[in-house]
Amino acid sequence: MIALAKKHNIQLITNYETTWYGSNREANTIINDKKIGDIRKIIFRTGHQGPIEIGCSQEFLEWLTDPVLNGGGALTDFGCYGANLATWLMKGETPTTVSCITQQIKPDLYPKVEDEATIILTYPKTQVIIQASWNWSFGRKEMEVYSKTGYLICKNGEDMVLMENEGKNISAMKAEPLPNGIHDPFAYFTKVIKENYIEEPFSPSSLENNKVVMQILEAAKYAQETGSTVVWDNYFN
Repeated sequence: MIALAKKHNIQLITNYETTWYGSNREANTIINDKKIGDIRKIIFRTGHQGPIEIGCSQEFLEWLTDPVLNGGGALTDFGCYGANLATWLMKGETPTTVSCITQQIKPDLYPKVEDEATIILTYPKTQVIIQASWNWSFGRKEMEVYSKTGYLICKNGEDMVLMENEGKNISAMKAEPLPNGIHDPFAYFTKVIKENYIEEPFSPSSLENNKVVMQILEAAKYAQETGSTVVWDNYFN
């Protein structure tokens, strides 16, 4: 798909729910403005009760729970969000290592794929933990960013908590909606088609970001299958 997009000069973009969260965009701005210092750890918690439990259609389930068609279960279904946002916040930097553990807690419901996964990414000065689950009692897409002088918690698409200056300032925040024209996938898609709109490098919808996302997920699957930590440069070079 990447080769064809480049050959025919077509923008290839990816749509994630979390791309349209005002909180994530606000978090990126806060990080870029150096309000909390360099990132040290990011924790993503993404998941729900399970696709059967929340009533997904049979047609969707047949694809989602197929290890070939979807590439996995909870690991790919929910691991993608953390991989995508981490790559954006880290400005396209690829991890040094990738580790992963998975479990099949509900084999009666999901006999072919894992329903629980934890991915750990290391960077030279940062660690990322991605918790992907079909076993939580409610749906969640949360992000916590811990840095040198503070932290930032995105509880959902708008509710945030910011701690600055080593704990001297802690505030609850409501993130502003995304700017009109890029506020949802349909408006964004229209802008790309009509105006050839291109965001900053490694933005969440971008081709270069999502190539890294797929590499992270493939490395995570290999790490889980082999019980080893993947060294990025050895695996992809």
